[in-house]
Amino acid sequence: MSYHRLCESDYRFLSLIWEHEPVNSTELARICAERLGWKKSTVYTMVKKLSEKGLAVNENATVRSLVPREEIQRQESRSFVEQTFSGSLPGFLVSFYRGKGITAAEAAELQKLIDSIPRKAEDGKEA
Repeated sequence: MSYHRLCESDYRFLSLIWEHEPVNSTELARICAERLGWKKSTVYTMVKKLSEKGLAVNENATVRSLVPREEIQRQESRSFVEQTFSGSLPGFLVSFYRGKGITAAEAAELQKLIDSIPRKAEDGKEA
């Protein structure tokens, strides 16, 4: 799947689709009116826009996503770390936790995650 940078409104709309999918387009318009203050025409425009990007589909008035939430979150977080911290995950974590601190449980959870990630050699190839 090609990566498409999402604006905030795209992500909020996709979040509603993920939360309710598969969802009838009329029901989706009702949900968007209630939660986002959008008109029906805006919802249908957004469905079309996300369909053109290959992120959602409307078949027989039923809307569903074509990309899992986790995939979008992975792409968005990698893009953010790359753009803001020159790709340095440690740099991001230091910035995120600076002045905030970390609990022992959070440290243990992060350490468990780190231990589960495959290691790469310095040349970038998996060790």
